[in-house]
Amino acid sequence: MTENNAAQLAPKTCSIERLVTNKQDVEKVLLGKKIATRRNGRYADVGEIMVLEDKKFLVDRVYQQTLGELTDEIVAGEGYATVEEYKQAILSTHAGMPWLPQMTVWVHEFHLTEE
Repeated sequence: MTENNAAQLAPKTCSIERLVTNKQDVEKVLLGKKIATRRNGRYADVGEIMVLEDKKFLVDRVYQQTLGELTDEIVAGEGYATVEEYKQAILSTHAGMPWLPQMTVWVHEFHLTEE
């Protein structure tokens, strides 16, 4: 896992509004079952607020990780029981995407906030 401070992060490739858009993922976030999301680009800065159905979620951490580093414990934060379950969900959403252990993704961790 490679963690960087904000000054060392690559530029954002998308906006925070696109961080969690899948209906099932939105539900998981709202139920507190999903506290992280992985993307192929960086969608948020630490301290940014994501709004889902009028609820605000504060981004706590943004860092890179390889798919090979994933464990069942890690993907529990994505709302999945196992790495295999998470992998199948991702591959069904992104047709033709290879699942390569060395592939690097951006991790965005967040929590419900009252701000």
